Amino acid sequence: VTLHYQSYCQTIIEFLCKNLMTLLYADLKPRGVVVNMIPGIPAHILFMCVRYADYLNDADMLKSFMNVTIDGIKQVVKEHSEDFEMMSFWLSNTYYFLNCLKQYSGEEEFMKCNTPRQNENCLKHFDLSEYRQILSDLAIRIYYQFIVVMENSIQPMIVPGMLEYESLQGISGLKPTGFRKRSSSIDNTDTYTMTSILQQLSYFYSTMCQNGLDSELLKQAVKQLFFLIGAITLNSLFLRKDMCSCRKGMQIRCNISYLEEWLKDKNLQSSNAKETLEPLSQAAWLLQVKKITDDDAKEICEHCTSLSTVQIVKILNSYTPIDDFEKRVTPSFVRKVQAMLNNREDAPQLMLDTKYLFQVMFPFTPSPHALELIQVPSSFKLGFLTRV
Repeated sequence: VTLHYQSYCQTIIEFLCKNLMTLLYADLKPRGVVVNMIPGIPAHILFMCVRYADYLNDADMLKSFMNVTIDGIKQVVKEHSEDFEMMSFWLSNTYYFLNCLKQYSGEEEFMKCNTPRQNENCLKHFDLSEYRQILSDLAIRIYYQFIVVMENSIQPMIVPGMLEYESLQGISGLKPTGFRKRSSSIDNTDTYTMTSILQQLSYFYSTMCQNGLDSELLKQAVKQLFFLIGAITLNSLFLRKDMCSCRKGMQIRCNISYLEEWLKDKNLQSSNAKETLEPLSQAAWLLQVKKITDDDAKEICEHCTSLSTVQIVKILNSYTPIDDFEKRVTPSFVRKVQAMLNNREDAPQLMLDTKYLFQVMFPFTPSPHALELIQVPSSFKLGFLTRV
C-alpha cells in the first residue's frame, strides 16, 4: 500500500508536506481534522509516501521526502509555538509517524503485534533508524514546548484559584470566570477560581483527546501540569503568612479533592499526577492539626515525609491564627519539631523548582489501522496522490 507521487517529484513532495503542515489552519479546523477520521491520519499518509519511495528503491526520493517532511514539521511548530492546538496536533502526528516508521521497519521487536497483512507492508529496502532518531528528538522538543504553552496558560490561575478564592461550600458554588469566548484565553481582569483551573484542565484534556494524543503521553502531560499546580501553590504558601491558617489548610485540601476528582472523572488515576500534589496536601494537613504537645510534634514528623525540615519549620513559624480560638505556634514547639527532624536527610532549599520537567517517555504503540483501508480525505486537497 503506497501513495504515488513521482511526477514532478521535488515539487510534489514540497506541496504535499506544505498542505499537510497547514491543514489545521487552512481548510479544516482543529476539531474537524479528527472528528470523523482515524487518529494521526496525516502521519499515516506521510508514511504511505515513504513506502512508495521504498517500493521504487529510490534513495534520493526517500531522502528528499524525509528531509522536507522533518523540516516542514519544524517550521510549522516554530511558527505556531504558542498555539496549543497546533502543538497538540503535531506532537500527536510526529509521534504517530515515528511509530509507523518503527512498526513497518521490518525489525522483529516492532512486528510482534502486527497482523500478517501489516507485516507484508514493512519496508523492503531502507533502514530508517537514523531518521527515527531525528524524529524522536523532534518529538521531544515539541512535547516540551507543548508543556510550556499549557503552563503559561494555566499559571496565572493557580494562586487565585488554589489559595485566594474562598469557597468551602463546594465546587457547585463557584462561577466559571476568567475566560473569554475561547476557553484557552486568559483574562487577567477577572478573578480566577478553582472552576477556572478545572475548566482549563478539561480544555487541555479534550483537545489532546481530539487530536488523538497517545494516552501515555497525555498522562505524562497531566502529571507535569499537576506538579506545576502543586509547586506554585506551595511556594506561594511559604511566602504569605496570611495564607497560613487552619481555614486556608481546609480550603487547600478541598481544592486538592476537586483535582483528584477530576483525575478520576478522566480515568487518569494511573498518571501519578495525584502523587505530585503530596507536598501540598501535607502542608494543608499541617495547617489543620494541633501543634501543642510532644505527641503533636511526633505526628507531624511522621506524617510530613514529602516536606523538608526547612519547609515544615517555615509553615509552623508562619502559622497565623484568624480568630481567638486558635493559638500561635510557640517557638518551643518549633524547636521540638526541629530536634525530632534533626537526623532527616533532605534538601535544604525552601522553594520548589516550578521549572522542573519530568523526563518524557515515548512508548511504542503500533497502529491497529490497516494501510490498505486508509482513505485520503478530499478536504486535504491531495488529489495528486494515487493509491498503488
